[in-house]
Amino acid sequence: MKYIKSIVVFCVVVVAIPFQLFAQGTLKITLAPVIKSNIGETIKGAIVTSEEDGVSAVSDSLGVAKIEVSSNAYISVSAAGYETKLLLATPNLEDIILFANLEGNQVNVAFQSKDKNDLMGGVSYVNMPEILRDNYITYPLENMEAFVGGFNGNLWGNTSALVLIDGVPRDLGSVHPTEIAQISFLKGVSAVALYGSKAAKGVIMVTTKRGVANSQNITLRTNAGVNTPKRYPQYLGSGEYMSLYNEARTNDGLSPLYSNEDIFNHSSGENIYRYPNTDYYSPEYLQEAYAKYDGNLEISGGNETARYYTNVGFMTEGTVMDFGQAAQNANERFNVRGNIDLNLNEFISAKVDASAIFYNSNGVNTDYWGGSTTLRPFRFTPLIPLDFINEGDAASLGFVATSDHVIDGKFLLGGTQLDQTNPIADIYAGGSNKFTSRQFQFNAGVDADLRNVIEGLSFSSLFGLNYSTSYNLSFDNDYAVYQPTWTNYNGDDEIASLTKYGQDASSRTQNINNNWFRQTVSFSAQLNYQRSFKGKHNVSAMLLANGYQIAESSIYHKTSNANLGLYLGYNYQQKYYAEFSGAFIHSAMLAKQNRQAFSPTMTLGWRMSEEGFLSSSSVIDNLRISVSAGILNTDLDISNYYLYEAIYTDEGSWYEWKDGLNNTGTDVRRGENPNLKFPKREEISLELDASLFDNLLTLNGSVFTSKMTGLFVQNSVLYPSYFVTGWPISSWIPFVNYNNDLRKGADFQLNLNKRVGEVEWSLGVSGLYYTTEAARRSENFEDSYQNRQGMPLDAIWGLQSNGFFTGMDDIENSPSQAFGEVRPGDIKYIDQNNDGIINAQDEVYLGRGGWSGAPLTMGLNLTARFRNFTFFALGTMRSGAYAMKNNDYFWANADDKYSIEVRDRWTEETQNTATFPRLTTLNGANNFRNSDFWLYSTNRFDLAKVQVSYSFPKTILGNGFIKELGTYISGSNLLTIGPNSELLEMNIGSAPQTRFYNFGIRAQF
Repeated sequence: MKYIKSIVVFCVVVVAIPFQLFAQGTLKITLAPVIKSNIGETIKGAIVTSEEDGVSAVSDSLGVAKIEVSSNAYISVSAAGYETKLLLATPNLEDIILFANLEGNQVNVAFQSKDKNDLMGGVSYVNMPEILRDNYITYPLENMEAFVGGFNGNLWGNTSALVLIDGVPRDLGSVHPTEIAQISFLKGVSAVALYGSKAAKGVIMVTTKRGVANSQNITLRTNAGVNTPKRYPQYLGSGEYMSLYNEARTNDGLSPLYSNEDIFNHSSGENIYRYPNTDYYSPEYLQEAYAKYDGNLEISGGNETARYYTNVGFMTEGTVMDFGQAAQNANERFNVRGNIDLNLNEFISAKVDASAIFYNSNGVNTDYWGGSTTLRPFRFTPLIPLDFINEGDAASLGFVATSDHVIDGKFLLGGTQLDQTNPIADIYAGGSNKFTSRQFQFNAGVDADLRNVIEGLSFSSLFGLNYSTSYNLSFDNDYAVYQPTWTNYNGDDEIASLTKYGQDASSRTQNINNNWFRQTVSFSAQLNYQRSFKGKHNVSAMLLANGYQIAESSIYHKTSNANLGLYLGYNYQQKYYAEFSGAFIHSAMLAKQNRQAFSPTMTLGWRMSEEGFLSSSSVIDNLRISVSAGILNTDLDISNYYLYEAIYTDEGSWYEWKDGLNNTGTDVRRGENPNLKFPKREEISLELDASLFDNLLTLNGSVFTSKMTGLFVQNSVLYPSYFVTGWPISSWIPFVNYNNDLRKGADFQLNLNKRVGEVEWSLGVSGLYYTTEAARRSENFEDSYQNRQGMPLDAIWGLQSNGFFTGMDDIENSPSQAFGEVRPGDIKYIDQNNDGIINAQDEVYLGRGGWSGAPLTMGLNLTARFRNFTFFALGTMRSGAYAMKNNDYFWANADDKYSIEVRDRWTEETQNTATFPRLTTLNGANNFRNSDFWLYSTNRFDLAKVQVSYSFPKTILGNGFIKELGTYISGSNLLTIGPNSELLEMNIGSAPQTRFYNFGIRAQF
């Protein structure tokens, strides 16, 4: 199969390259076409280019571009926000009409589009075709923090952003980047208000491409790449493990378990079957690289009456495991989309969109990566060689003859009475599974121009339907494992006998489980008004109704969002701005009398560069400041329905009467509070937009203060102690609006464009810095340093270490430990409250976890164009967050598998250099708990992408059927730099992180 895929990719390359050069005419003609939009407006600043002649021209204020080119040469016409158009240069070329997915400089925001120069309220956007031109990606938000200020995986430090694809809530993974025209990031309250309650944490809007009135355009893109694992966990071999386990037992006052002979035999490697030393990350089980292939075909075109866009794509990818059934593991995706626009008449237009996504994942019935972190290397030999079996052992040979699983004709599956199943045997004989996912999406909309009723009035509507389903289909097999009994005869090891555990059995029955579905129905309708008076007073308004409902398997209540919205906007000559957005929301998660609320927001803007004191500046091209404020009511932070009601249960305490019969009482689990109201997001932000030095430098930045107030809490501190009883167990404590969370921060997005000699340079830098605070909490800690109020929301709490205990005298002269007996080499902690006991009351704030993204996130993208070559590089930086080394790779106790971390353990000889506590076969409760001893910084810089592209010139392509042809090579996830980069690049208990190297071809016909 791998060879077939390689041949397919090779054939595409061969077909894409033309077989001959076309002769070019030398006749020159002078053209002066007028560049217009599809609505008849002339376009200033459109660029007309002839690569064959090496000339270009820019359209003037009348839309005219004068250029001298070769007759019948291809010329390209492009303008910001418009689709690039390719056409032949002929003497009768007079008008050139440009159509666009997003006309002109338009940016999609809530239920409307705006000129990019009029954006306010915390809105950022990217045009996906511009990103894909130099940076091919397969996930819409891949490395987006390098292009969008305020985005770090979340928006302004808020989690749970609402994702909309063509106006309907959908999974972001259901759309491929090649299908996308634009992604808008709505961060501030005024930007999201019209979407209602569920949008209070931000909105990510994805707009897919649409057809344009042009001759049919076909774009083909195909890619072939390889993933190479970056790093694996490193565990000790059998001999070293046995030695250190003996040391751990000695530390605990126990006798050694393994003899020196056992340790030597397992270390020597002379017979790995008798003395196993299993490495689950060896080339025996894992391959050095695995392939990924994907391709996309886009077809678009149409005329003024009907336009269409079609996208068909596929992806197939292997995995790093390379043995048994796992060698067939693969992920496969196929998607198809069709978007159609119709102008039914001069006043009414309609659109119909449909897409389908088919995804399959072939896997095995085991957790190989989880098992690799727990199974010690000497436990058993995974495979038993048949040629070691004594020829006279009829019973063992009988096992071989009747086994259903003789691996490669050479091995039986190994195991023990305690290890009758294991990941390696599971992969060889345990069966396989196939995860299947299907998604179907449908949109239909009608727009009406009502200018005959009122000039500037229009109507829009949109209906959306999604249906997603998935299930897992598996074949589950039982199998036998064998434990060998070894002997040595004449100096040669041989298997004297085999002990069989389990039976080979296959029902050959398909099992279907994990069935799941989700259905989304969405509808919106709106009246729009937009009009300019005397060319100065620009007025816009919108009245809308919007709602959606999501039904999901195993969830009784549907997720619902319904609201009415009102938008009012005014600007005077794009100099002074005033906008109001408000939503009247409804939620069934509160009591009936509190289910409605109004969310108002306001934005004011001032373009200072249009004032007399700046209008003649040679430095400032554009300078605008704006301020936004508002209050959003939301039910996003309400965890369940009916929290306002009391809960009574008949499963209370037992009691009995004199007759001796047992009865259960009625207990109260929660008190009633019908006055619960919506939590609120209260926010104010200040925004700056600027361009300097004739658009050499552009800058957008915001500072914001956002508070979530009235968050639900059920806390006994707020009520007298008699509201809770210990026996019978009852509580009359209700939920109340009490907790407040505060977020403050700033974001920026800076772009620099400069031509130096023959090289066009483009540099983009973006960033977000934010802080969080538990502004109000109900708490009653004995020591004030443990109060959560005033501390970050992502605070990590733990003990503060003070080295290791050096001896028994040190232990006796230190505070007593409440976590169990300690010995020399255990971690010593600081007694924060000086009460002479180390316990949970000594836990302090250690650092921020960055659970909503690192406190500081920055991204950088650099593009350099030289003739037909383009170099692109992208890097991201995250700083200010910490994490805890709290898994078994570090917290090695009892019978855990030992990683290389334990090599730096404490011993009498290493007590001055040790970085790991003494080894123990007990639970190590004193050592293995949250403390700054295990804390590490997650600061990192990632060289996330490098791509080099080449576009074949027109002198090679000629006037044939290939209009554009380009190729590119790229590398992703190339390098991580940081104080703990080795740890940050390593996955423990899951598949490894990978570097990805890709070769791609893009052709336009």
